[in-house]
Amino acid sequence: MSKKSFDKVFLGIVSVILIVGIFSFVSASLGVLAKSEAKFYGILFNQVLLGLTGGSIALFLVYKIDYRFWRKHAFYLFLGSILLTLLVFVPKLGFSHGGATRWVALGPVTFQPVEFLKIGFVIYFAAWLSWTKGKVEDFKFGILPLIILLAIIAGLLFKQPDTKSFILIMIAGLAMLLVSGVPWKYIFGMAAIGVVALGGLVLTKPYLLDRVHTFLDPSRDPSGSSYQLQQSLIAIGSGQTFGRGFGQSIQKFSYLPEPQGDSIFAVIGEEFGFFGSTLLILLYIAFMLRGMRIANTATDSFGRLVVTGLITLFIAQSFLHIASNIGLFPLTGVPLVFVSQGGTSLLVALASLGIILNVSKREKAPVGQSKK
Repeated sequence: MSKKSFDKVFLGIVSVILIVGIFSFVSASLGVLAKSEAKFYGILFNQVLLGLTGGSIALFLVYKIDYRFWRKHAFYLFLGSILLTLLVFVPKLGFSHGGATRWVALGPVTFQPVEFLKIGFVIYFAAWLSWTKGKVEDFKFGILPLIILLAIIAGLLFKQPDTKSFILIMIAGLAMLLVSGVPWKYIFGMAAIGVVALGGLVLTKPYLLDRVHTFLDPSRDPSGSSYQLQQSLIAIGSGQTFGRGFGQSIQKFSYLPEPQGDSIFAVIGEEFGFFGSTLLILLYIAFMLRGMRIANTATDSFGRLVVTGLITLFIAQSFLHIASNIGLFPLTGVPLVFVSQGGTSLLVALASLGIILNVSKREKAPVGQSKK
């Protein structure tokens, strides 16, 4: 094992995405400013102070902690994240918005506990798989534990409802199983079961079925269920090759729902065009490849698995956001990581990067060199 400083290239990629994200967020939020100055400064304060500043501090503090610390306390972290998620159902603590009960209010601070549940799941499942070692091919040590964990999480999230977060957690779990050595046939089998289960859920939930119909036929209800997708496509299309220019989006003022959140990629597409949007996508791809390199060079299975799970969470969420904005996937409402509104989600994401950077300090010695 060689000890070195953290992966500066990885941090550099994240820093560029964050800079792009802050400028894009401020520009997209001008649509809110046009309607309510107080709300604009409120979300700006939350994003910059809680998300960016608080998240940067959390990243530094977590980076200083040996990542193996999280393995020792994985069960309690996961249990704590479950208990935290249950708070959304406690009267006067949990509150609803847009027909979903996903938020907890502690005085002036509001947050979505599911952000902590995602990370808690990744850490605990990584700890479990690293403990089982060569037994993961055995159904009761690999596939069955994931099924049990997903069943527990489904019980928490479908009640809210929050189907999108469950999908992200399932994708991360399958990626971690694959890296742990579970054969592809089992991964495909689990994925098939997941698709069938989600298909059954869609058929029983009218709001999900409506989103699937909108995906299949974006023009079916332009003033209703298809409205957001229609306006998103108009925004991206009007950006053409190089965009209208920074801050010049028209759609964000009166047409795009949640331009600083669910529709922020559409604002980016309108202001920076195909060229700018492609550069942002390439940044996320670079983030993924560098992150997987850190996972591949980790000195132990826990480090490899926890980095794989975290990177998969971030990339799956980002690409689901982009795909739903351009009509390649049903609308999900997931934020664009490091860019969309959400002080708590940005704080948790940056804190999670501290774990990845700590793992990057320790890597396998290059072939042909002795371990130090």
